Amino acid sequence: MAGEPARVVVLVSGSGTLLQAVLDACADPGYGVEVVAVGADRDGILGLERAERAGVPTFVVRLADHADRAAWDGALAAALARHAPDLVVSAGFMKILGPQVLDRFTVVNTHPALLPSFPGAHAVRDALAAGVTVTGCTLHEVDAGVDTGPVIAQRAVEVHASDTEGSLHERIKTVERAMLVEELPRLLRDPGHETRRHP
Repeated sequence: MAGEPARVVVLVSGSGTLLQAVLDACADPGYGVEVVAVGADRDGILGLERAERAGVPTFVVRLADHADRAAWDGALAAALARHAPDLVVSAGFMKILGPQVLDRFTVVNTHPALLPSFPGAHAVRDALAAGVTVTGCTLHEVDAGVDTGPVIAQRAVEVHASDTEGSLHERIKTVERAMLVEELPRLLRDPGHETRRHP
């Protein structure tokens, strides 16, 4: 990508393995993407430590610190705006984003299933329970629903007869990380991609 790298803020709630994959990719100047901040909904998580080790600014917006969900959503939108992102990546962020964030920013999320199959928090368990032979992961735009936004990319992962929820999820996460790293610059380079950032 010519010119300045695209500005991305990553939101995390846990260990931050997806974040680490993006940070590793961003170490290559030719990747064309810069993680300008990492946000979280709780303190003391490994995802924030990964950002700090990489020298990336962090912020935490806890739901418990706000009167209600709308106030939290507004505070998160304000925190995001301070970093002027071209794109927000929800990478294992375990909170539903509200209209103040979604009306102002383009947010993408990865999900460990081939949407629209198996939305929600237990996608891997649900895929195993359904007896499918193939599942996978999806990169999608976040909208007001739960895993209902437009699909950007998908990758298939075969289900083995011996799989447990843990073993299958580990294989999906490996593919999920590669998909996000591959698709991120493509998404930001796409002339049809529009951000909803406003002053």
